[in-house]
Amino acid sequence: MYVGTLSFDLLLGDVHSLKEKRSVVRPIIAELQRKYTVSVAEVDHTNLYRRTVIGLAAVSGDATHLTDLLDRCERLVAARPEVELLSVRRRFHGEDD
Repeated sequence: MYVGTLSFDLLLGDVHSLKEKRSVVRPIIAELQRKYTVSVAEVDHTNLYRRTVIGLAAVSGDATHLTDLLDRCERLVAARPEVELLSVRRRFHGEDD
């Protein structure tokens, strides 16, 4: 069994309130969940309206499949025009960990 996680540190564009922040963050989370069947949540900077950290986790029996899945999730978030991807932190846990 392999477990992979991603942490996306995002700067949100033209956002001036927490309500506007939710309208940007929720669709990203929903698309990741719907398209890739991964676990996703906003995990940091919840009280700041122009910054957020989104955490993602996935489990697979195949390391290659999991790596490909994490790559596709990263590309999806990076391609969103309403956010600037500041950094991505990737962790991969294999059977030997």
